Amino acid sequence: MSDSAPGIRAAGGDADLLQLDALGAGAPYRARNRLAVTDVSGAVTAELSLVPGLFVHRTLTALRRAAPLAPDDRAAALRRAADLFAGGTVAGQSVAAYEHHVSRVGGVPITVVRAATRAIATRLAAAYDSSRRARPQGAADDWRDPLTRAGRAVWTRRGDVFAVNAAGNHPGTHSLWPEALALGYRVAVRPSRREPFTPYRLITALRSAGFGPDRVALLPTGHEHADDLLHGADLGMVYGGEEVVRRYAGDSTVLTQGPGRSKILLTADVDWRDHLDTIVDSVSHHGGTGCVNATAVYVEGDPAPLCEALAERLAVLPALPPEDDKAVLPVQPLATARAFAAHLAQRSVGTRPWLGADGVVAELGDGSAALRPAVHQTDSPDAPQLGVELPFPCVWVAPWTPEAGVAAVRHSLVVTVITRQEELIDRLLDEPTISNVYVGDEPTYRIEPGLPHDGFLGEFLMRSKAVIRS
Repeated sequence: MSDSAPGIRAAGGDADLLQLDALGAGAPYRARNRLAVTDVSGAVTAELSLVPGLFVHRTLTALRRAAPLAPDDRAAALRRAADLFAGGTVAGQSVAAYEHHVSRVGGVPITVVRAATRAIATRLAAAYDSSRRARPQGAADDWRDPLTRAGRAVWTRRGDVFAVNAAGNHPGTHSLWPEALALGYRVAVRPSRREPFTPYRLITALRSAGFGPDRVALLPTGHEHADDLLHGADLGMVYGGEEVVRRYAGDSTVLTQGPGRSKILLTADVDWRDHLDTIVDSVSHHGGTGCVNATAVYVEGDPAPLCEALAERLAVLPALPPEDDKAVLPVQPLATARAFAAHLAQRSVGTRPWLGADGVVAELGDGSAALRPAVHQTDSPDAPQLGVELPFPCVWVAPWTPEAGVAAVRHSLVVTVITRQEELIDRLLDEPTISNVYVGDEPTYRIEPGLPHDGFLGEFLMRSKAVIRS
């Protein structure tokens, strides 16, 4: 292993091959053990340094020893980092070059990546104010508050070091964890092998803006060291599927970010035709790759006319390389795309295909394929397919009745309900397995600074302590 100078640098004389070094508590670190990062055609684009468990341990120790920046300094550093991330040259790479690599490697349409760049910067600049939305009104920020003389709750961290086992399906997943920095945590991120460019750029920008190498780190590791990172920190957040959620379900120190299974519910007192744009957009926006994309639509009455209209609208979306300005669908290596189609074909047995698995794979001629939309109709609101979530525009449409009620849409990150029935809205809000309820013509993917994603991150990271002083 060897140290390297800062920046994304070419390796072996190949100007097109980039080096993504680990960002520990010291200088950027280039390991001998490096993972080839390939684009959707299988071409090697970069090498990602993979660090051993000892490197992880030493970095976490350094982060734990570091004192947090003062609150005002955190807020200012986050704003500077936002400007750098979205508008500056970071680690020798322009914004345009960064976005191109994310698109080609992750298969996310370039326009979606550009929008994510702007969204990450917006949320980064607002992270300090957003993080404070979780603070109870009855709690003070500091024990020196004069009100603590009479007795007052003080909002404090549950620990010092926060670890993130990051996702790679969409750059926007990295807009959440900087709130931990805003709250005074030191943060270590294990990037996804699928798309490491976004956390590399973001963490480099944060360090340049004032957080420093002993306050935020990038620790690429093999799977065998993922738990070393989570267990070495005080608290952690991990992204993954059902298996990951089950694995950490009993661990109060780990916050899981699993499948979203976001849904739309339309009752008979509204006409779905008036809301078709919102339904289509909820399914296909972001290329259908996000946990906030709608994967199921419930309609009171016959779902067939809605299926027909959805299929007609989604079928015309073009299959293009991800870096094309007109691309709207995700792209994957051909073998991966075929595996998704085969999985869909198996899971959709017993449903009516309007856009079926046999039309999902659209080969692009370079070893990659766009994932075309799929629309299936189920015969009941409790069909097992309604819980299937895939990383492209794939939607299940089901009949809904008042008797099926809220139970049909449980376990959802977002439910957009289009109805005039206030009692139904009340019951959706009261359902503990539904994280967010949007009422009316609101797409399921809508996220704004200051709004909780799956609860406020501060609810997990912070606690209130009683303080009384004489």
